Amino acid sequence: MNNYASLIVYVVSDSSGETAAHVTHAALSQFPASVAQVERLPKVSSISEISELVSKMRTAGSLIAYTLAQRPYRDALEFEAARLGIPVIDLLGRLIDRVASLTGSAPLEQVGRLHQLDEAYYQRMDAVNFAVHHDDGTNPERLREADVILTGVSRTSKTPNSMYLAQHYGFKAANVPLVLKVEPPATLFEVSRRKVIGLTVDPHILHSLRTTRAKIMGLGTNTEYTELDSIAAEVAHAAKIFRELRCHVIDVSNKAIEETSSEIALVLRR
Repeated sequence: MNNYASLIVYVVSDSSGETAAHVTHAALSQFPASVAQVERLPKVSSISEISELVSKMRTAGSLIAYTLAQRPYRDALEFEAARLGIPVIDLLGRLIDRVASLTGSAPLEQVGRLHQLDEAYYQRMDAVNFAVHHDDGTNPERLREADVILTGVSRTSKTPNSMYLAQHYGFKAANVPLVLKVEPPATLFEVSRRKVIGLTVDPHILHSLRTTRAKIMGLGTNTEYTELDSIAAEVAHAAKIFRELRCHVIDVSNKAIEETSSEIALVLRR
C-alpha cells in the first residue's frame, strides 16, 4: 500500500457537493490538517465531463470521494478511476443500493433531491427568519411563539446555535442574554421551562474568548467585559437564574456549534 506525505481528496458531485464535502471534512477532522486537502468539483453533468475530470487527477496522492445520483455516472467514474489507478470511495451509492435491496424500491436517481424546495425547506427558512427577529433579546413579548429559547451570558454561542437550530432542524429559536444588574424579560419565566435551554461556560474559557474578541474589535481589554472576576460573577448570576427557571443547562465550553445544537435538539425531542 502506498503512503503519501499528503493527500488531495477530490470531492465530485452531480449536485452542489455540499453533502460530499461535509462528510469528507468530518472524516478528515480526525487527522492533522497537513494530511489532506479537499478540492470540490460540483455540478458534474455528463459522462464525458467525468472522464475529463478524472484524467486530470492522475497524480500521486489523489483520492476521489463522490456522490453521484445516477448509476451511469457512478459506473463511468469508477471505470476511469480504476483505469488510471486512482482510489475512489462512493459516499452514497452503497447505502442507496442497500436500501433498494432491502425495500425492493428502485432509487429515483434524481439530482439535488436533498435540496428540493419542499415543505421542510420553507419551514427551515421560516425558522431562520424567526431567529433573526428574536436575536439577543429582541421582541421578548413573542417568546411564547418560539420552539426553543436559549439564554446565557454574552459569548456563549446563543446566536450561532439559534441559527443552526433553525437551518438544520427547523426550530424557531429565540435567544435572551443574561446581564448582571439587568432583569431578564418576565416572559422568560412564563413560558414552559421545557422550551428554555441555559448555556453556560467555564469562566476562564469565556475570559479568553472575550479578550480575543476585544482585541479584534480594537477595544480595551481592561474592562468588566473581559475581567475574570467580573466574568465569574456573570456566570454565577446566570446559574442562579437557570435554577429559578428550572431549565436544562448545557456547558458549551470547548463544544462546536453542531455538538451543542445536537444536544439541544435531543433535549427538545424527549
